[in-house]
Amino acid sequence: MILAGGRGQRMGGVDKGLRLLRGRPMIEWVIERFAPQVDEVLINANQNLDLYRRTGYRVIPDIIGGFAGPLAGLHRGLREAAHELVATVPCDSPFLPPDLIARLASALEREGAEVAVARTGDQPHPVFCLCRKSMLSGLGDFLAAGGRKIDAWYAKLNVIEVPFDDQAAAFSNINTEEELRSFEGGDEVTKRFGR
Repeated sequence: MILAGGRGQRMGGVDKGLRLLRGRPMIEWVIERFAPQVDEVLINANQNLDLYRRTGYRVIPDIIGGFAGPLAGLHRGLREAAHELVATVPCDSPFLPPDLIARLASALEREGAEVAVARTGDQPHPVFCLCRKSMLSGLGDFLAAGGRKIDAWYAKLNVIEVPFDDQAAAFSNINTEEELRSFEGGDEVTKRFGR
C-alpha cells in the first residue's frame, strides 16, 4: 500500500504524490522501488483518484472521511489486500530501500511480531511498516474510537523495530517545496541514491 491519502498541507495543499521530482511524479519513483518487493500494489488516495489510476495500479480511498491519516490508509489496505501481510510506504519518500520488505518480513517472522517498523538510529518510521492482516479488526476499533496517532496504536501491539542505519538517507521524505527543490539537484541525488 502506497499511502498518498493526505492533504499535503506542508506542500501548500498540493497532492505530494503527484508533485514532479526530476520530471516524474513522486509516486512513480516510489512505485519503481516498491513494486519489485511486493506481490500486489495498492495506492491509497483521497483526491485526484483518476490521476493516480494512470499508474496502472488499483487506487482506493479511505473508508473513514476527513483525511484521517496514515492509519486510515492502512485500515483500507488491510481490508482490500489479497495477502496476509500488508506493507505501507509513503508517497513522499522516493528513495526507499530496495530491501525494505525483505528485512521487515524477516524480522516479523523471526520475532513472531504483529507489526514490523523501520527504524534509523533512535527514530522509528512507522509509515514504513509490514503488518499482519489479522490486525484489521483491532485497527478498525481503534479508529472507530477516534484514535488517529500511529504511536498510540502501535503501543498496544507486538511491534518489532528493524534497524536500517545502513540506509538512513533512504527514508528522506519530501514534505515542503524547499525539500523538493533540495532533491532536484541531480548530482546530490545520484551520489546519495544511485539515481
